[in-house]
This record gives sequence, structure tokens and C-alpha cells, in this order.
Amino acid sequence: MHVKTGDIVKVISGKDKGKEGKILKSFPKKDRVIVEGVNIVKKHQKPSQANQTGGIVEVEAPIHVSNVMFVDPTTGKASRTGFKVENGEKVRVPKGRNKA
Repeated sequence: MHVKTGDIVKVISGKDKGKEGKILKSFPKKDRVIVEGVNIVKKHQKPSQANQTGGIVEVEAPIHVSNVMFVDPTTGKASRTGFKVENGEKVRVPKGRNKA
């Protein structure tokens, strides 16, 4: 998966196209991520010990990882990512940056 929990991503397709948010949780086996403030759905919640009042709550639903793009923290622009080996470690680097 090209994004990890905690990354800032931009939604590139779907009803929330153009929105940016932080990845709250990722599901690598299903290729889905939950992005903060994106793909909000209404869920019917039954009353429980923790939540005495039930009702309709709004929660973020997972979206497919192909619909999000990593946002480079240095430039603030959405970019594809690649991997490079530096000092024996595999490091993720944004692609398409002009290097001087």
C-alpha cells in the first residue's frame, strides 16, 4: 500500500473529490483506508452501556486506496510515491519533484 496511517492524503475521485485529510486507519488486506472528514455516512446506533442514548451518528467509512493520493509534506502537493534504499533502509520518496 502506498499510504500509511498518519499520512495526509487527497481524495482524487468520488463524491469527496478534492478533499484532504489524515489517514486514521488502514486496512491493507482490503486495500481500504479511513480518512478524517471524508466519506461521512450516517449510522444507526443502538443504546448501549457506553452510549446511553442511541440515535443516528455520522462516522467516516473506508474508501479504496486507489482513490487517494499522498500529499508531499514539503511542497503540500499531491504526488505519487516511490521507494529508494538509503543507508540500507527502504525510504519512501515523492515522485515528480525537480531536484537541483
